[in-house]
Amino acid sequence: MQQDKHPEYRPVVFRDRAAGYAFLTRSTANSEQTIEWDDGETYPVIDVEISSESHPFYTGKARTVDTEGRVARFERRYGGAGSDGPA
Repeated sequence: MQQDKHPEYRPVVFRDRAAGYAFLTRSTANSEQTIEWDDGETYPVIDVEISSESHPFYTGKARTVDTEGRVARFERRYGGAGSDGPA
């Protein structure tokens, strides 16, 4: 691997403002903002809009889509399968 070609890989805090949740991980992401973590060290912090703590799929608040109803409505509106055009 060539030297000085890749960005620095270091500890970074990602903070989900919507859920009030933050986690420490390693990343190449860069930020001017810093935060003091529970271990007393200061790390760069990156604010994100969504994480697993606030995403509807992971929180169980996801809506199911009624695809069968959409197909039936489309066929009623534009004709069934095999038709040449609107009825």
